[in-house]
Amino acid sequence: MKLLIISDAPILTNSGEKEAYAPYVKEMDIWMQHASDVSFVCPTKYNRNLLTQGFQIQDFEVQSLPRLEFHSVLSALISFLTIPYQAIVLWNAMSKADHIHLRCPGNLALLACLIQITLPRKRKTAKYAGNWDPESKQPLAYNMQKWILSNTVLTKNMQVLVYGEWKSQTKNIKPFFTASYYNNDKEPIIVRDFKQPLKAMYVGTMGANKRPFETVQLIKFLRSSGLDIILEMYGDGPVVEDIKWYRKENGILDQIFIRGNQPGHIVKEAYKNADLLILLSKSEGWPKVVAEAMFWGVVPIVSSVSCVPWMIGNDKRGILIHDPEHIDDEYLRKQLTNKEALVHMSKEAVEWSRQYTMDTFAQEIKKLLQ
Repeated sequence: MKLLIISDAPILTNSGEKEAYAPYVKEMDIWMQHASDVSFVCPTKYNRNLLTQGFQIQDFEVQSLPRLEFHSVLSALISFLTIPYQAIVLWNAMSKADHIHLRCPGNLALLACLIQITLPRKRKTAKYAGNWDPESKQPLAYNMQKWILSNTVLTKNMQVLVYGEWKSQTKNIKPFFTASYYNNDKEPIIVRDFKQPLKAMYVGTMGANKRPFETVQLIKFLRSSGLDIILEMYGDGPVVEDIKWYRKENGILDQIFIRGNQPGHIVKEAYKNADLLILLSKSEGWPKVVAEAMFWGVVPIVSSVSCVPWMIGNDKRGILIHDPEHIDDEYLRKQLTNKEALVHMSKEAVEWSRQYTMDTFAQEIKKLLQ
């Protein structure tokens, strides 16, 4: 089978080896296992730092297209001028494939969404990695992709993999997930007693979208209200220096620990020793760190965005923060001192998260490509 993957995610070459963003590689390795001939249409340059790893399967073709960018007048002009060429490249590649797989959302993905309309008999899947919530505010380009992919008149022979279960969806839409662990990673459940000091974690990019600074402020407030809690932060980004300054100015250097970017096995051990995961994101697709933490029985404290309420069962498997800008601190403090409820959430979190392993993920992908 000839599998074509169209993505805005760049594939880079390092010492003759093809590599890309590590979580993306992990997933694409599984897709490629089920095809005899694989090709990508994607950018092959990226001007920012990227956590990369090599593909297990290196025998695939990459057809390079420049990124479609509209951040400035010049980049927009260049992008508009290249669209006809990119459309021809995409149509030719699609017409030769047995199965077309789109990685959305993205500007190249939007162009591909439009072109696939002309190929109704081709078998297709799309992975929508963003927030599928129909009520959420999204950029116009994202909303266009969601509308085209959902439309059963325009888009034929398509299964669109989205995060979470949403009401009033067309037959094109299929709830899906992203996994991190395999069945053989499962270990006996760690029964926590949730005694103080509570050990909280933050895992992710230290950028404004995920509110790491606000997470530190929340920890400070909880401590000032009498709750003994400490926080370990894993990740890096532009907000790190602000957090370091805030720790020093407020005398909480021994309660907030910044670990930086760490390999997966280090973060995995940290999950095992933590009680709570705090993620107050403004937006998410599938928050992988939440599912990972739940796999080890960590209770998530998370903002109510995207599919997160579905993931944690509306407070059944964690604590939902409906308005991170105005957190009900007393309510949260009450929840964090209810040991019986936390133990129950931890057990429910493990049971739910361990359904979604890489083994299950691989089986689902195999079905999609059959």
